[in-house]
Amino acid sequence: MAVAEQKHILNPLDILTQLGWGENDDCEFKSAKGGLPQSLWETYSAMANTAGGVILLGVEDNGVVSGLTDTNKLKKQFWDTINNRAKVSVNLLNNSDIQEIEHLNGTLIAIRIPRASRNQRPVFIGQNPLMGTYRRNHEGDYHCTEQEVSRMLADRSEEHADSRILQHFAIEDLDLSSLQQYRQRFASHKPTHPWLSEDDKGFLTKLGGWKLCRESNRKGLTVAGMLMFGREETLREALPQYSVDYREKFSDDPAIRWTDRLTLDGTWPGNLFQFYVRVVQKLSMDLKLPFQLDADLFRKGETVVHEAIREALVY
Repeated sequence: MAVAEQKHILNPLDILTQLGWGENDDCEFKSAKGGLPQSLWETYSAMANTAGGVILLGVEDNGVVSGLTDTNKLKKQFWDTINNRAKVSVNLLNNSDIQEIEHLNGTLIAIRIPRASRNQRPVFIGQNPLMGTYRRNHEGDYHCTEQEVSRMLADRSEEHADSRILQHFAIEDLDLSSLQQYRQRFASHKPTHPWLSEDDKGFLTKLGGWKLCRESNRKGLTVAGMLMFGREETLREALPQYSVDYREKFSDDPAIRWTDRLTLDGTWPGNLFQFYVRVVQKLSMDLKLPFQLDADLFRKGETVVHEAIREALVY
């Protein structure tokens, strides 16, 4: 008498718990008997553009475990495709996002798909986002409309350029004396401000110079922080197009190009804060300061002309 083969219906939570990935309410089964199916990439796009998820290879649509034979070949095929920009717009995964699981009916491959950040969406397959962008609804992958793709592209451009996190740069890449000088000026202007209780990194975070991206869990110096307090050498490394130049010319002689100049020459830190401090001093040097008292009977340290010069320089 023949014995029927026992079918093992997979509970995806058992797999996720085993991997330490925790509970995930979006899980897709794919048998992958004949290799990686095209639908895997549609699911990759859909999950990345929605809320992330997990793809389990070696499992039929009804949850029955069929297992895989050559997992190394499948993983090689997967990495070759996901790193090919002509086939997939962006690779969101690292090595720990793909794991093999041993099951009674064979080996499975689990692929964890993170949610793409706003700057990475739309995640699409092929070379045309209008044709290759998908979204996830319940258990299905659906082709995005042109309006949905346009909305993702518009959201992508909303982040200000100076709030971008600079990878591989740290607090030590700043001119800390510039940061301290700024903190002192801030304290003299607002001596009871709660930000003054923060350490350097905390204070820089409040100013927008240090940032945590919750979508990618990356943190670091922003472009704004580097521009404001960086050192000349790190500014050139992080932002190769960065340049500041102030020139004075008090002569009509065409042979005299300038009578005073401040530019990046290695004699000062080169950041925007120090540039502002030095240029304001030059512009204000010959301004008269009449004797005036404020409401608290303290002498005023500047006139409306001083204020106008500061505003003009910042603008």
